[in-house]
Amino acid sequence: MKRIFSTLIILFAMSFSVQAMDLQAAKQAGLVGEQVNGYLGAVKPSAEVNALVKEVNEKRKAKYQELATKHNVTVQAISARAAKKAMSMTEQGQFIESAPGQWKKK
Repeated sequence: MKRIFSTLIILFAMSFSVQAMDLQAAKQAGLVGEQVNGYLGAVKPSAEVNALVKEVNEKRKAKYQELATKHNVTVQAISARAAKKAMSMTEQGQFIESAPGQWKKK
C-alpha cells in the first residue's frame, strides 16, 4: 500500500512538472515582449505563453480602465502612455514591438 501511495504521489507531481510561467522569466527567455498598444505580446507563442499573455493583459486592461475612469481619459490614452513606459523599462536583449506584429530586441 505504501508503494502504491508513493507511486501515485510521483505520478501526481509529474503531471504538474510545467509550472506557471513567470513574466520576468518569459521576457528574459524571449517568449514575450511589450507591444506598442501597452499590452504584452507572444513573441514565441505556445499554450503556456498564451495563457501568461492573457492573464497579464486582463490585469493590465482592468488597471487601464480604472486609471482612465479616474482621470477622465480614454483607455487608449492610458495604454499608449503605459506602452511608452513599459518599452523604456524593457531590459536590453528583451523584445519590444517595433510595429504591429514585428518584434525586435532592445
